[in-house]
Amino acid sequence: MKKILVLFAFVLGFGVAANAQAKPAEFKFEAETHDFGKIPMGKPVTYEFKYTNVGEQPLIITKAEGSCGCTVPKYTSTPLKKGETGVISVTFNAAAGPSPFSKTVTVTSNAKTPVKVLYIKGETVTAPASK
Repeated sequence: MKKILVLFAFVLGFGVAANAQAKPAEFKFEAETHDFGKIPMGKPVTYEFKYTNVGEQPLIITKAEGSCGCTVPKYTSTPLKKGETGVISVTFNAAAGPSPFSKTVTVTSNAKTPVKVLYIKGETVTAPASK
């Protein structure tokens, strides 16, 4: 019985050590929050969140979702190898009245941190009257 327990512990330890050496994919963003400042209502604005895969494994984004219909993300869908960069482009279109806003984009991937949240904020203002 002792031999079986020792063998099991050895196999388990070896498996953990082998797995620890393979560093999973991981994001490194240049910025995780963007402030648009004051923007006119009804005029879409876009910001590109740039990131690098700092892990050993290929990084694959499976989904990016905005917190509302006014926030639309587009992302690099091809797997990124170690050191390669990608972009998550977020477009915000303010239709509601003048007010401050804060929105999120939830990114799901195979990274070490599988769910990452990006933030955009700013303030919508009434567009100047056309002459």
